[in-house]
Amino acid sequence: MRIVIAPDSFKGSLSAQEVCDAIARGVLRAAPETVIDTVPMADGGEGTVQSLVDATGGELVMQHVTGPLGEPVTATFGLLGDGETAVIEMASASGLPLVPEGRRNPLVTTTRGTGELMRAALDRGRRKLLIGIGGSATNDGGAGMAQALGAALLDGNGRPIGPGGGALASLARIDLSGMDPRLAETEVVVACDVENPLTGARGASAVYGPQKGATPEMVRQLDANLRHYAEIIRRDLGKDVAEVPGAGAAGGLGAGLIAFTGASLRRGVEIVIEAVRLRERLRGADLVITGEGRTDGQTVFGKTPAGVARVAGELGIPVVGLVGSYSSDAGVVHAHGIDALVSILHEPITVAEAIAQGATLIERAAEELMRLLLVGQRLR
Repeated sequence: MRIVIAPDSFKGSLSAQEVCDAIARGVLRAAPETVIDTVPMADGGEGTVQSLVDATGGELVMQHVTGPLGEPVTATFGLLGDGETAVIEMASASGLPLVPEGRRNPLVTTTRGTGELMRAALDRGRRKLLIGIGGSATNDGGAGMAQALGAALLDGNGRPIGPGGGALASLARIDLSGMDPRLAETEVVVACDVENPLTGARGASAVYGPQKGATPEMVRQLDANLRHYAEIIRRDLGKDVAEVPGAGAAGGLGAGLIAFTGASLRRGVEIVIEAVRLRERLRGADLVITGEGRTDGQTVFGKTPAGVARVAGELGIPVVGLVGSYSSDAGVVHAHGIDALVSILHEPITVAEAIAQGATLIERAAEELMRLLLVGQRLR
């Protein structure tokens, strides 16, 4: 039997590669002759850099960049094994966890560090950038990112505007003459699973601003500033980003990446599926084992197991989901290609205990799953 193991990470417990390894150990204990291919997966959110590096034999790079408050932080990005692609999580440089709760203020937080990570990837010869934009602390429309890459965002006196969403009010014109020329030969693909426009009731400021520290008055100010920003982009760059689905992601970073780098926005799991060549690696498999920490009704909306199951279904391969736990509405996944769900829990246990014992629990559940499959073969 040939089995492909393609799970997401179990958040807070194990990376996707560690989950792969634990499942493989369990399967081989029950059926030592099984041929296994492990493909650590992700959906564009937390853990995507590590999963893609592991899946492609790439490497992690540490980089000192400007944090969301303008203070230095150490961020990480990945160089994939194909020699041409870099993968970046904006949260590593500009994420909300980097800002203490008492200092959260999207009027001043900046995406400059994300742009610095992009520049560092260009310095290493990469000409395809995969960028995950979840978990931001910012609401600057990607202005800081653009400045880090050489764009001049100028006020009425011709001086560069300051950092943060508050400074966008003073933006008078944009000059791209100093933009990093390497971007012209670089493909930028953004993992974006939300469809919020840049402004308005469903826009970046109204929907996500409060969790970044914005008061109702700040939300109104930030929204007005992003509207002004979009007008300057349309006038000076000839790009209308205000209503593009996903433009409001990460405080408008989606809009900024479209406007300044020509980026395309795609579902995160689809980007990962292509990057790890999942379709090619599934061909000829008898079974796919995927998984995640918790499966519920939302899993079918762009989460890793559903993406894996869709590709497996196209190839006629059955899929089992090995999960930490699953909710009462998780059965909806069966209509989306996951043929069975198996929880790793075999007795009452706290969440903290489950996280600490993750590898052991997964390994044991994978062994029992494999033994059940062998029983099924004998019955047939």
